[in-house]
Formats: sequence, C-alpha cells, structure tokens
Amino acid sequence: MRRYWQQIVALLAIITLCGCENTTFRSSVPTYPVRLSVDTRTGQFVHFVPENVYDFITVDKQGYHYHDYHLALAATDMIGYAGIVIYIDGSGNYTAFDRCCTHCLDPNHPTVVDGFYATCPVCGEAYDLSWGIANPTKGLSKESLRRYRVINSGGKLTVSQ
Repeated sequence: MRRYWQQIVALLAIITLCGCENTTFRSSVPTYPVRLSVDTRTGQFVHFVPENVYDFITVDKQGYHYHDYHLALAATDMIGYAGIVIYIDGSGNYTAFDRCCTHCLDPNHPTVVDGFYATCPVCGEAYDLSWGIANPTKGLSKESLRRYRVINSGGKLTVSQ
C-alpha cells in the first residue's frame, strides 16, 4: 500500500513540474537602478495625494517635475532607464513606470506624460496610465511600460525595482 502512495506522489510531482512554465515577466526595457523618495507631506508635493486621481510627477536627469515645480535630483536618486513617472491611477493608488517606450527602447526620448497617457515622441505609441497598467493603445508595442514598486508609508512614497 505504501508503494502505491509513493507512485501517486511521484506521478503528481511529474505532472506538476511538466505543467509549470516560466511566468516571470521580463520587460524589453533594460534593468537600471531605481530609487526615489517623494514626501507628499511637505514642500511642493503636498497636493500629490490619492484624491487627485490622474495626477503625476515625472522624473528625469534634470530632476523632479510636478506642475510648475521643479526639484533637483539628490545624489542618492536613481531614475531607471529613461526616467520615471509616478502616477495616481483611477483607484487613487500610486503607480510608477519607466518612461522608456517599449517599442523604440530609446532612453534619450522618454515618453511625454499628459493626463491619462504617456506618449512616445518617436513612434507615437500612447500608453494608457489611467488604471495603473500602462498598456499600449495603438498596437505598435506589444508590452506595457516597465512598472516599478511604490510603497506609501504615511505619505512618504518610495519607488524601487
């Protein structure tokens, strides 16, 4: 009887291993270090709150850009491959994406964020940011923008890989 159960367990293990496939998503955008911190409780970012859905902050080599405000990068900031957009989606959640178009892969021409969309200035692909997914809308690209993790700790946002 014991041998019978061992055979069943071995068969189930083989079926499980054969049924698995690699489900890890690999973006075509190269992996570059990401580390940003935005304190929404102080300074020019006090209005960057979850109630302001579809609001965003862009970050590039020149620094942080939020409406008319500009803040220089800190020595410890790392902005990914082509810069970062931190977005408040339609559910009031903070999301962050690399600004590199996944079709062109050109870090020197990051997407331009305007309202619901991040649009590539080279190919024209538009990525819909409104629900925090950043899916392409024109069909030129087959993948969404590279997504980063955002941790909200009492109004202090930390963006990382």
